[in-house]
Amino acid sequence: MTKRALVCGAGGFIGSHLVKRLVADGYWVRGVDIKQPEWSPSHADEFVVADLRNPDSAAAALAGGFDEVYQLAADMGGMGFIHSAETQIMHNSMLVNVNVVEAAAQAGIDRYFLASSVCVYRDMELGEAELAEEDAYPALPDNEYGWEKLYAERAVASYAREGRFQARIARFQNCYGPEGTWTGGREKAPAALCRKVAQSTDGTIEVWGDGTAVRSFIYVDDLVEGVRRLVDSDVSNPTNLGTREYVSVQKLVELVASSAAKEITPLWVSGPVGVQNRNFANDRIESLGFDPQF
Repeated sequence: MTKRALVCGAGGFIGSHLVKRLVADGYWVRGVDIKQPEWSPSHADEFVVADLRNPDSAAAALAGGFDEVYQLAADMGGMGFIHSAETQIMHNSMLVNVNVVEAAAQAGIDRYFLASSVCVYRDMELGEAELAEEDAYPALPDNEYGWEKLYAERAVASYAREGRFQARIARFQNCYGPEGTWTGGREKAPAALCRKVAQSTDGTIEVWGDGTAVRSFIYVDDLVEGVRRLVDSDVSNPTNLGTREYVSVQKLVELVASSAAKEITPLWVSGPVGVQNRNFANDRIESLGFDPQF
């Protein structure tokens, strides 16, 4: 029989790509979000516009029965948004997570996937040994978005311990790719830098910080592949999902400028950079055969 999947956050960047992959894998998919996808029409068999902060909307989204729930819905964005909308993020994302996980438990689904974030980890010094998933505790996230993700992880795990469903939790690294938000204040570093380089007419762009902060980025198709491998596995503990390639912000600017065939000089300005560095172990997801192609 055809498997049925519910994707919460199907109007977002990663969610819309996940819907496309699930349909290609033969699933019947219902997508739900407070908005339609930004660029292309959804590939979902059914798309519902609903506010999952409302528990009745979350329950209605589960109507009809599902084998798997993919919970990616969140009020989030890049570092500028994360640092300027703390109460908004905590309020909205917490409501969505508690409503969806309760509705899924009541609906008797088989597997529940939660999109968490590497923002659950502390700031790290350059050269510091990589962190395994268990090293998220004792907890010291750099921002409230990370704290909310830790709470969501614990909520999902508690339902799983009660036998309500099987839990799968991925801590996403920074994701980039086509059809991501690139303007408006919620865009992340790769998209923001691409936009700035593309629009530069004098060979300069403003960039937050001093260029020394280090990040790892994963292409959206690789991320979706990792999600599918994790959900199909028997790994129930939180799992880092990313690549082992790290670049400084300075290097990222250089890569974008080179791809655009432009000579670009970054003007380093004050802004919410976030942590200096994070370095994560990817052994757990790689044990499932995950091998990023980009």
